[in-house]
Amino acid sequence: MDQGVIRRKLAGAQAARLPDGGVERALPLALARAAREGPGCDVMISGLTAHRYSLAELLELPPDLALIALLEGPREATGVMILDPGLLAALIEVQTLGHVAPLAADPRRPTRTDAAMVADWVDAVLAALEEALLAEEDLVWTDGYRYASYLDEVRPLALMLEDAPFKVLACELQFTPGRMGRVILALPAEGHGRRPQRKAPMPTPDPMAGPGFSAALADRLAEAEAVVQAVLCRVTVPLAEVLQLGSGAVLPLPGAQIDHIRLEGSDGQTVGQGRLGQNCGMRAVRLTVPAEDQVARPMASAVQVPAMAPALPLTGTG
Repeated sequence: MDQGVIRRKLAGAQAARLPDGGVERALPLALARAAREGPGCDVMISGLTAHRYSLAELLELPPDLALIALLEGPREATGVMILDPGLLAALIEVQTLGHVAPLAADPRRPTRTDAAMVADWVDAVLAALEEALLAEEDLVWTDGYRYASYLDEVRPLALMLEDAPFKVLACELQFTPGRMGRVILALPAEGHGRRPQRKAPMPTPDPMAGPGFSAALADRLAEAEAVVQAVLCRVTVPLAEVLQLGSGAVLPLPGAQIDHIRLEGSDGQTVGQGRLGQNCGMRAVRLTVPAEDQVARPMASAVQVPAMAPALPLTGTG
């Protein structure tokens, strides 16, 4: 015990709080996401702290009856996630009862079954944290850790962890009024994971790029889809007659002419005129009056669009 006190004093200079970084923003989101998508409960995260501790200091952090999840990382590195009795009980209740009870049960020593039930949640937190830090510097020490085993007491931990500095993050989780839990994540400060993925900034297109830009824009616009409707005629029928229509009923189309088909855009404006026919066994409309000629004809107001390509010769009419 005396040696532990001496070591803590020697490591006091390393126990300063870490500066705000990506992991301090990412961990609360990862905890909430894992609780929502896994057990299926909402939590409020508060009281986040981040420190750099020696191994001796880390061994004093786990509270009594806490579940200590051992984490395996890259290059045989080992970390821990400590779930206090309140957090462990809440995660077990929401999986067995479907909700967190208003009153907490009496604390008890964690079992192998408890560890198996929270292992997926631990992995989900680590995976969400890793995903959120793909472009952050903190990825190098949070990357690659997953649940490996558990301890129900702290004594064996001194032999399983490397005697080196650890980055330690702790925060409070509130499930319902009066039901709180605490989680502690401790990973070796010397990271062995991937480096962040830096994306090169996309060049800003120059609106005055010249003919190349104009040609590219024209190609994009030419590939855009446009809906054109061929209208034979339009009729107005009283609702009473519509309700009486049935199989075999005949609906007169006054003024319908197969050589006078209006081509209309999706906005209902006429963009051309054609003649009904057939092509390769399918219904077809042969363009007779392009859109640019509509302005010179006494038809409905039309928009001017580029001339449509000439249709194939009709093989027949009908």
